Amino acid sequence: MDRNDSGLATQRAAPAGRFAGGGTVLAFDFGEKYTGVAVGEASIGVAHPLGLIATAGNAARMDEVATLVAEWKPGFLVLGLPFSMDGTEHELTRRCRRFARQLEARFRLPVKLVDERLSSAAAEETLRAAGKGGRKHKLRVHQVSAQIILQSYFDDPGST
Repeated sequence: MDRNDSGLATQRAAPAGRFAGGGTVLAFDFGEKYTGVAVGEASIGVAHPLGLIATAGNAARMDEVATLVAEWKPGFLVLGLPFSMDGTEHELTRRCRRFARQLEARFRLPVKLVDERLSSAAAEETLRAAGKGGRKHKLRVHQVSAQIILQSYFDDPGST
């Protein structure tokens, strides 16, 4: 918060162009069985868990994404990119990059890739702290992980 000439507190606006494309943003925590989804508003930089795509097949997953894109009309997409803890890529990293290319081609939207290491562990901890941990709430981890991925992009868009 800054103070203006009259001493009133004012909030500093985000730098112009901080979130190219602006507007609504959809984010995904890609997985082989489940893909978590989050939504956020680029102008305020706040992410919220949205839901879960529970299909393993690529065509069905893309159809679910198409429904979300039509409903939310995002300016761009954010996708968590999984790495090993030492920063090396593995098979899921390659599949995720392929998913990013498919998203860009099908929806003609920019896709920002975000390092998602430890996002699932952070999501599990967040849910435990809210009393929503354990097996009963296991599927919520994916959408909270997508929220964490999107929030990390909002907090540091230059890190992608």
